[in-house]
Parts: sequence; structure tokens; C-alpha cells
Amino acid sequence: MDAKLLDILVCPLCKSPLVYQKAAQELICKADRLAFRIEDDIPVMLADEARKLSAEEVEKV
Repeated sequence: MDAKLLDILVCPLCKSPLVYQKAAQELICKADRLAFRIEDDIPVMLADEARKLSAEEVEKV
């Protein structure tokens, strides 16, 4: 994942910064408790396709 791209990406819903989870290939929005997957180094920033996170998962980030 390109570091410059990570610097400018924000959550499409609330505009909060995202946390990159390299092992899971996801971008995490703690505020909305959503995980956006990354496919072939391209973030899928669609709210409908984001994975909902539990409170426990968000705490681990």
C-alpha cells in the first residue's frame, strides 16, 4: 500500500483518519467501526461493502 495514498485517505462516511492493518489488508475507521478491504493495493471505499467491526476488534486496533 502506497504511503502517500494512506496519508490522504479518510473514511468516506465521517472523514475520520483510517488505520492501515497490513496483515488483514484493511483500512479501519474506529469512529464508524468499519473495515474497508484492500484488493490488489486498491482500497474498496464503499460503505456498503465495508465489514462491521465489534467493539473488541476496534479496541485491538
